[in-house]
Amino acid sequence: MRGIEPEDWEEFKRFDQDSGVQRNADMVHPPRSDAGYLQWAEEQSLRKPENDEFQLAIEALENDTLVGALSTNGASRRAGRFSFGIAIGRNFHRRGYASDALVVLLRFMFAERRYHKAEAGIYGYNQASIALHESVGFQHEGVLRDHEFLDGAYQNMVLMGITAEEFSERHMRR
Repeated sequence: MRGIEPEDWEEFKRFDQDSGVQRNADMVHPPRSDAGYLQWAEEQSLRKPENDEFQLAIEALENDTLVGALSTNGASRRAGRFSFGIAIGRNFHRRGYASDALVVLLRFMFAERRYHKAEAGIYGYNQASIALHESVGFQHEGVLRDHEFLDGAYQNMVLMGITAEEFSERHMRR
């Protein structure tokens, strides 16, 4: 993972042109101009993390190709928890990029920033993301029924979480 650079704008534009990837990550956004993408990437490249909320590019180690992005949100030091989102471009699915990036993020947030719990909200139809989170050790915590309107219908939101202790048992060096 790395910071977003201004020259990443073209790859983010390509990712956004895939409404399926957009819908799995968040929602379908209206198109924007090349200048709008460049401005967004420039702003992201200069943005300082605040309150442990940040957005990072996910890059393939073998060839430095931008494959997706990850962001944290809803970080609460008082409560000891944070949420995150992750999206991988369709051409890079099922290659381990999401699980690798997620483990790195969790290791940082738990072992360096002292958070106790990570939470994820995943659309019920996104079985690949649910399986990814299960493989990392996330537990099902509930379902918000008919929570978001996407693709012409209300969708369930599956709530999943993992504690620092659960993560450490599976992923931390002893």
